[in-house]
Amino acid sequence: MRATARQMLRRPLGSAQRALYKSMGHDDAALARPIIGVANAYSTLVPGHANLRAVAAAVERGVARAGGTAVEFGVPGICDGLADHHLGAHYPLPSREVVAAAVEMMVRGHALEGLVLLGSCDKIVPGMLMAAARLDVPAIMVVGGPAEGGVEFQGRASDSSSPDDAVALLQRGEMDESAFVALEDGCQPGCGSCAYLGTANSMCCAAEAMGLSLPGSATIPATDAARLRAGEDAGERVVRLVETGVSARRIITRGAVQNAVRTMAAIGGSTNTVLHLMAVAREAGHSLTIDDFAELWSTTPQVARVNPAGPATVPDFHRAGGVPAVMREIRSLLEGDALTVAGVPLHDVLNVAAPRHPDDPVIRPLDDPWLEGGGLAVLRGNLAPDSGITRPAAFPPGMGSFTGRALCFDSERHANEAILDGRVGPGTVVVIRYVGPRGGPGMPEMYAPMKYLVGRGLAASAAIVTDGRFSGTNNGCFVGHVCPEAALGGPIALVRDGDAITIDVTTGSLVLLVDDDEMARRRAEWRPPPSDAPPPGMLALYARLAGPASRGALLEPEAP
Repeated sequence: MRATARQMLRRPLGSAQRALYKSMGHDDAALARPIIGVANAYSTLVPGHANLRAVAAAVERGVARAGGTAVEFGVPGICDGLADHHLGAHYPLPSREVVAAAVEMMVRGHALEGLVLLGSCDKIVPGMLMAAARLDVPAIMVVGGPAEGGVEFQGRASDSSSPDDAVALLQRGEMDESAFVALEDGCQPGCGSCAYLGTANSMCCAAEAMGLSLPGSATIPATDAARLRAGEDAGERVVRLVETGVSARRIITRGAVQNAVRTMAAIGGSTNTVLHLMAVAREAGHSLTIDDFAELWSTTPQVARVNPAGPATVPDFHRAGGVPAVMREIRSLLEGDALTVAGVPLHDVLNVAAPRHPDDPVIRPLDDPWLEGGGLAVLRGNLAPDSGITRPAAFPPGMGSFTGRALCFDSERHANEAILDGRVGPGTVVVIRYVGPRGGPGMPEMYAPMKYLVGRGLAASAAIVTDGRFSGTNNGCFVGHVCPEAALGGPIALVRDGDAITIDVTTGSLVLLVDDDEMARRRAEWRPPPSDAPPPGMLALYARLAGPASRGALLEPEAP
């Protein structure tokens, strides 16, 4: 059936454009329907994205069922876990900007009417959410889902990070090689974003919490058939959003972003979510400062405990009720009028959400939480005048206040060598600097040093402070995102071996116990250490233009 003249005029397609669409098999009827872009970060390189081809097919069925025409395009995506631990580790955070720009160019370049975003992993989901906010077209986020937990290790289900925990055990002879290989073989039994509550799953939960994913969909396991049904439902919903004119910024209001920020505190999500939610808020036209995060986090108790804060995997969290169950518990703290892609406000979603089971071991009630102060925290002090970010949810018991002596490193590699060589002992605060957004460049994760401390049995007696980031899988006493960063002459650059440092979550402070006169003398003597220039390309651009972590580490042409 050919489209009527009125239908043909509904979309701004010229004859040449129509001819090009027809060359790919579309007919007039297809071109008369809403054309929906499917931004797919599928690859066989990223385990969290390996199932997205099947999810995309389900989405496209849903789009067709609702009377739309789906057109798919690819989006790059880096797996933090697979990123080379040397140069490659510098690229994931800058790649967030590339993902956002890639989606922007495809959608605006082809005047697409709606958008389904398919991604699961650390910087891909934030980049896609940034693009949705920037473009302000009807959009919905669809994720590939978490992997199931693996073979048992140290009394809980293992995950893809467990072999790094085991390195020090192997090195000390507390684990034999065959057991190590068995752990490596069985820690992630299938595709999906890693089974712990890292940045990937945290941001998938954040997308749902802010209303841009269908309720209950963020934590459906990657291998569950419900994952495909959710994809099909999302394809149908995006067409309805186009028909009703509900664009992304109608969803991503300031209140919706604040709901996501509170939900991250309630589940003890990744510290990296502060970077990404700040970036999404800015793209949507909202000014959300580090002070806003401090207030929202400090007034939101942690009601869910998920690996690394506890033994539950993300699929376990899903079976306990997932994001809707947590938001139902903290609903008195949320903006209930925030609209969701389900077409109803949040309070309607929570009214039909299943309540937590009274004996549930993962989710607790608001009046009896795991942590009163929330699972995430902003620290300040003379070592971090602008801010530092930590994750009390992942602290060992009794480490809410810790004082130790500094052992300083100007690179991650040297810190790793010192820890594995046994040169770091109890009472040490390992300071890793010149790894911030500009100094790194790219603000690489200090994932490995923290893992090695845990593996050497120092999780409850040593700490790490850095201007870099941490992985969502890290547990122990750590503070990242220290601002100003060392490369810009922040106080972290002036710390010397043996200085006393206090990390105190109860008072929200990060203090270097050195008097002001001595700090002034050190500042007068400070010179940045020589460093290799980043290779030409995106990393060099990021090194020149990255703003501070306290503003989301976004590209800022006016950055110092």
